[in-house]
Amino acid sequence: MQYGRFDDENREYVIERPDTPRSWSNYLGNTRYGAIVTNNAGGYSFFHSAVQGRFTRLWFNNVPLDQPGRYFYLRDRDSGDYFSASWQPVAKPLKSYETTCRHGTAYTIITSRYGGIRTETTYFVPLDRDYEVWLLEVTNESERPRRLSVFSFLEYASEWAPYHDQFNMQYSQYIVCCELVDGLIAQSMCKNLPEDPQNFQNRDQSRHTFLGVVGATPSGFDTDRGTFLGGPYRSYANPLVVERGSCTGSIAQGDDACGVFQMDLELAPGERRELMVVLGVGRAATAGKAAMAEMRTPGDAHAALAALRQYWHDRLGALVVESPDAEFDSMVNVWNAYNCLVTYAWSRAASLVYAGGRDGLGYRDTVQDILGVLPAIPELARDRLELMITGQVSTGGAMPVVKPFAHRPGHEPLPDPSEYRSDDCLWLFNTIPAYVKETGDLDFYSRVLPFADRGEATVLGHLRRAIEFNLERSGAHGLPCGLSADWNDTLKLGYHGESVFVAFQLRFALATYVELAELRAAPDEAAWARQRLATLDAALEAHCWDDEWYVRAFREDGSVIGTRRDPEGSIFLNAQSWAVLSGAATGDRARRAMQSVNERLATPYGVMLCDPPFVKTDVAVVRAVLFNPGMKENGAIFCHPQGWAVIAETLLRNGARAWEYYRAYMPAAYNTRAEIRQIEPYVHCQSTHGRASARFGASRLPWLTGTAAWSYFAGTQYLLGVRPDYAGLRIDPVVPADWDGFTVRRRFRGAVYDITVENPRHVESGVASIEVDGMARDPTEPLPVASEGSKVSVRVVLG
Repeated sequence: MQYGRFDDENREYVIERPDTPRSWSNYLGNTRYGAIVTNNAGGYSFFHSAVQGRFTRLWFNNVPLDQPGRYFYLRDRDSGDYFSASWQPVAKPLKSYETTCRHGTAYTIITSRYGGIRTETTYFVPLDRDYEVWLLEVTNESERPRRLSVFSFLEYASEWAPYHDQFNMQYSQYIVCCELVDGLIAQSMCKNLPEDPQNFQNRDQSRHTFLGVVGATPSGFDTDRGTFLGGPYRSYANPLVVERGSCTGSIAQGDDACGVFQMDLELAPGERRELMVVLGVGRAATAGKAAMAEMRTPGDAHAALAALRQYWHDRLGALVVESPDAEFDSMVNVWNAYNCLVTYAWSRAASLVYAGGRDGLGYRDTVQDILGVLPAIPELARDRLELMITGQVSTGGAMPVVKPFAHRPGHEPLPDPSEYRSDDCLWLFNTIPAYVKETGDLDFYSRVLPFADRGEATVLGHLRRAIEFNLERSGAHGLPCGLSADWNDTLKLGYHGESVFVAFQLRFALATYVELAELRAAPDEAAWARQRLATLDAALEAHCWDDEWYVRAFREDGSVIGTRRDPEGSIFLNAQSWAVLSGAATGDRARRAMQSVNERLATPYGVMLCDPPFVKTDVAVVRAVLFNPGMKENGAIFCHPQGWAVIAETLLRNGARAWEYYRAYMPAAYNTRAEIRQIEPYVHCQSTHGRASARFGASRLPWLTGTAAWSYFAGTQYLLGVRPDYAGLRIDPVVPADWDGFTVRRRFRGAVYDITVENPRHVESGVASIEVDGMARDPTEPLPVASEGSKVSVRVVLG
């Protein structure tokens, strides 16, 4: 079943049926002011943090879905009939109500027709602003004059912290206050307290928002939710104020607040009117007045929207592919790249699923997320990377979470040892070299940055400290301990149990460190790393191969997880893919491990994390048994590591299988089968139900996931094979043999490379020749770095 389509020319996804299997959402804003909006105008807005700064309300996991939101109600003053400019919340019968939603890059446009009236609502946050705009266009498409009343609606959170707003109501129901200030609705919490803008985490302060209208003179307003809806037994579908056709001027003092303006319009046949709502953070008398001065007319909003679109489209233009698979192109060129940028902005803290349990930037998540945005925003990525490096503590471990709005490098408390996760700082070995290869900024390795708690080191020194952290915390088999977690938070190895997955990460880190030390002319450092690499290799060889695949871990009590003899969880994906990625497994051993993955874990919807699922295993050993079989870490298709399986197959030169794995979980591949995946077919997700689940193939938790970065990284650098290196751009595609070829336009270090790849012999890998601007080049060497502003023509022939 199909609910929408990709519009690559406008870089939009167009939803043509509003009754999607689940809410299909989009993100607005920047890394200060964020907002989520769905195809039915649901969602919420937040400032700095969705955990501490959510100032509009959403009821999670509710029925109907994603309510309340940002609504316009329209009422015909002659007939009394009313509808909403989005299908929800009024939900007129779809036989008489037409609607489409165009999700774009940081904006959403909902167009609807009902009863001869056409509406188009555009939601966006202007660049670098702490307010959002709802631009409404109303057109009379009927043959008679129409008298309409338009009611804007949003519901305020009484407390910006969702827990206190929705659960601690003996407090939060007594702190909200609204008033009219210079024609704006001024809403506040804890109004009597002073503001403390330098300490966002201080809850004992007043906080303020404003709401205004442009393009029409309000004829009324309401700020008390109970008055607007008409009491506790009505809903957003039938507000009494809309039904009666007139606002009451209610002022919220405690209980629940809303922001409603009434605008009365008279439209001749064919006449069109525009008006807009401006919602933002700050006092109405200052921040509100300034915002309204910037948005004096709807024309100002159109100009701001055009600038916003150009801003995002410029960033998406860092890599553009045209391949034999149009759905792959839609993902790489627009939605996977945009998904990476949104995940970079908000980590795991703000979605329709993340309801307030996470705040700030998770260390290991964020370091990986940076991988996906390096081509688009290398300078901003560097800033974020430096922030995360300063989240490393002097022991070599990391703070579990870094809060940008509160981080104090050099002054943070040292985490309790029980909080250390074994994989945190090892992700730096993927991301830091990737940043330097993207930008050519070799001096970055010499940059001195503080540790979170005390002391400082060069970036190379931070990397060495990360290695030492794991070497100093090794177990009985000479492998790194799992500590509190090793990426898979459900494996409970005991603090001194050993993780084979992290051992492969450590091997990757040591091999990378050798390369970096040689690059920086530090032979003693290279020798130090080589010696430890040899020791680790011996331990891996002695203890970790189980004839057909690698085991997953050793518990503190000596028992082994992930062996052929285990009735549950006998094989795990990550140990096999990272054996190949790290270089530990080569030749027949690598092929055997990945063949086991194919035989035991591969499904039509992606590769499962482990098999068989856990049912009888002690919860103290593997907490995945808490989940139903085939769900989450208990045998689901966990999507984050799918990219690792793809990369492993490309390293083995298996283009057909790498592509099979990639397309199996690629969102766009389900655009015409949306009833299977259910969530948005344009963004990645955390997990898909596995073979043992009754919901096999259904996906959950879209948008904010490490899947986005690793999918983009795997797709562009390993399938397409356009891979930055220190000396230039390497071209090494690994693709299905039935591809005739493809083209890539890649922006790299200020130059643009137009790359044409031809596959006349229909091979899966192997570059026979490369020409740069008509001149033959050694295909084993990277393309030379071109001068800034230049264009380079590259022809690649596989064979």
